[in-house]
Amino acid sequence: MIEFEPKDGVRFIKDVRVPTADGVELSLDMHVPVEADGSQDWATTPRPLLMEYIPYRKDDSPPYSGYHNDFAQHGIIGARLDCRGSGASGGVTADEYSVQEQLDGAAAIEWLATQPWCTGKIGMIGASYGGFTAVQIAALAPEHLTTIIPIYFTDDRYTDDCHYRGGAMRCYYDIGAYGASMIGMNAMPPYPEYSGQDWARLWEEHIEQNAPYLLTWLANQTDGAYWRSGSIRDRYEEIRCSVFMIGGWRDGYPNPPLRTFEHLIVPKRLLMGPWNHTRPNAAIPGPRVDYVSEVLRWCDHWLKGEDNGVMEEPAVQVYMQSYDEPRADRTETRGYWRAEQDLPMGERIWSLATGGRLIDEAEDQEGVDCYRYNPTVGTCGGLWSGGVPYGLPTDQRPDEIHSLNYTTESLTEPVEILGRGQVTLNIRSTAPVMAFAARLSDVATDGTSALVCTGVLNATRRTSIEEPQPLTPGQTYEITIDLDATGWRFEAGQRIRLSVCSADFPNLWPTPYAGENDVLFSKDYPSRVTLPTVAVRDAEGRATPGDEIDFKPGDDAEPYREAPNEPVWQIVRDVMGRRTGLTTLQSNVSRVSDDMEVRNKRTLDLWVSEDDPANASAKGRHTRHIVRRDGEMVVDSICNLRSTVDAFHCTIDLNITVDDLPHAQRRWVQSFPRQLL
Repeated sequence: MIEFEPKDGVRFIKDVRVPTADGVELSLDMHVPVEADGSQDWATTPRPLLMEYIPYRKDDSPPYSGYHNDFAQHGIIGARLDCRGSGASGGVTADEYSVQEQLDGAAAIEWLATQPWCTGKIGMIGASYGGFTAVQIAALAPEHLTTIIPIYFTDDRYTDDCHYRGGAMRCYYDIGAYGASMIGMNAMPPYPEYSGQDWARLWEEHIEQNAPYLLTWLANQTDGAYWRSGSIRDRYEEIRCSVFMIGGWRDGYPNPPLRTFEHLIVPKRLLMGPWNHTRPNAAIPGPRVDYVSEVLRWCDHWLKGEDNGVMEEPAVQVYMQSYDEPRADRTETRGYWRAEQDLPMGERIWSLATGGRLIDEAEDQEGVDCYRYNPTVGTCGGLWSGGVPYGLPTDQRPDEIHSLNYTTESLTEPVEILGRGQVTLNIRSTAPVMAFAARLSDVATDGTSALVCTGVLNATRRTSIEEPQPLTPGQTYEITIDLDATGWRFEAGQRIRLSVCSADFPNLWPTPYAGENDVLFSKDYPSRVTLPTVAVRDAEGRATPGDEIDFKPGDDAEPYREAPNEPVWQIVRDVMGRRTGLTTLQSNVSRVSDDMEVRNKRTLDLWVSEDDPANASAKGRHTRHIVRRDGEMVVDSICNLRSTVDAFHCTIDLNITVDDLPHAQRRWVQSFPRQLL
């Protein structure tokens, strides 16, 4: 354990070794409140503690930074714990959210509660991975876990995570971002100035024994026991502490916060903004808010025992979005903050009808609309948001050309929706495997189409996501597609549009068979969309209603950019090769200290054939440079995933150099039969 000199009422404590049941030690850093005059010994002054539990290498962040420092300045110990097999922690890791990882976290809480510098009141906080671990460990109900604040989390690792959606396999993200990124991150060295005599053992252990998570995900293409161990869906009652959930409508996880809020039986609060997968003070699109102030008010009540009125405030606080020009570089969203005591329950049904109409009441007319499966549709839908700092959707009309579209008349009065809608379709296909994607859009008077939310179902999962069944070509099936949750206000004069196709490229990996699909609608085969309507708030003309909740403002934001000659997000058309591609670029630098910085760079090249949807490929490269006064280390990982009609083929190469000389190399090669994907 290393103690840093105090700064602004906080002392930074490095590398507290936390024991686990099997003898492996985890590494924890703390920002601890101290008196300016040094009159109190931090090690014997009990404080409540708020812990983040993630594998993203705490030692790559400089001391006295992040919200852990903010917590300490407010009288709460801000702690960050490296998961087993990552960063400066011992042990090995071959997968995310393992049972062992969850047990480690629960044990850490109970150990921390017994330390003389802790009051025994412990909370957990984290975004994405840290939100996942918070709800997973809360479901184990450790005695001293008092509250959790999960941000951008899931309750179901199969239906609502970055690997699968609606029984279809996600595409760009695991290769271009998280999945392939963790291969290199888990092979990076700890730092000798912190890990001391354990430095060499820890690094060798991580290099030689850690394994790519991605291979396990590809081997588990249907729901089942593997995905259940890290999911709290259907066992919400096992959470016994209070919960403050934070989510974003443009985040990749808009559904779990609403579903979890609905089922929890403990004190709870829900905050949903318009945000992507970036913390709410810095997220795009805005308005951004100072969410740390909201977290501290919650913790003052639950960790310090203050009666500050926070539990008398509305439990549901959501941003109701409205139409904006759909530009990928926009930083704000029109709308208003709405307050409710609970999630409202209401619905309104529109039926599909001939002539591309979406109508309030079903007609007697029978209709059948047909479209050809184009695996490149979806490029205007944005990028699934799990960490890439861009990806907002653009005008939907280029995608709508290759879709079936059903549109209402101009609305005579506003319509507001809050929650998850459903699309019921009667379909048939010429292919044995086919996905059906639904897009809900807000259409302006000039025809511009702004994406509200989407949903997808691999129709082989129409009755079960555990035991898929192929489609019989030409047979009619009724399927239900769950739309993503949203909060949206359609203004008077706008139109509501439902679009149906069979692709969401580059967010979903294409199903392998070419085909043509029918959508049927009649009294015998009703196809419809059901939206979760709520009471409409009054407003003047086309102005948005006034805010019903006030927040301290967050930070200013700018669209993400690299150098002028380095575009970060491109859709590419290979005209002669009849292929459509995606390229992405992302980089950052973390200045850890005067003696060290860490440079990260990610690139992705993804292609799909317009004529042969089985022919798709993705290559992600993730390079990390650790630059120190005493030398330079490079950890370079490359992941290639390609598909044929009956299998996925994955090659992974990991190369580590020290001062430009080869140091370590590992490789993995594996093929996975497609399970009706």
